[in-house]
Amino acid sequence: MRTLPIAVTALAATLALTLTACGGDDGGGGDNKSSGSKKDASSSACAADGLAQEVVASEAPAAGDTGTVSVSLTNGSGADCTLKGFPTVGLDVGGTALSVAPEKSAVAEKLTVKKDETVGFTITYVRGPAGDAEKAAAVTAAKFTLPGADGELSFAWKYGEVALRGAGGGGEPDASVTPLQRTGD
Repeated sequence: MRTLPIAVTALAATLALTLTACGGDDGGGGDNKSSGSKKDASSSACAADGLAQEVVASEAPAAGDTGTVSVSLTNGSGADCTLKGFPTVGLDVGGTALSVAPEKSAVAEKLTVKKDETVGFTITYVRGPAGDAEKAAAVTAAKFTLPGADGELSFAWKYGEVALRGAGGGGEPDASVTPLQRTGD
């Protein structure tokens, strides 16, 4: 009977070492709340003006179809920075911003973004019928802020009208946004 507890203890120790070694670029501590370390102090929230942006879309071809707009952000500053959560996205319609809801089942993770590394997010939307203001929003731009960061970024929206949810539209876009996540290799 004594071999089972020893085997379990050895397995737990091996697992703990493995998890510590695979902890990633944030020191392997995951949600470690240590304060005062040099690594914590040098890795603050990413500033919008330190990120280069690239937008790639898979446009919804017709009303009722789903499209995606992927935004990649590359850290061009010399310092590591962190991001955790969802970007706050607003679709601009004649000076009014329609908020895009976070993807319901998605979970955000803390990302340490080193110089020249890229992270991104995706907006998924349903295309609305052209010219029908009760069922679709004629979006001209998408504006977004990053969690914990100062500044706003934006890009022109060239992907057609965005459908509005519910009977009579209700003003809520039929769209969602993923959390920030690593892109590329």
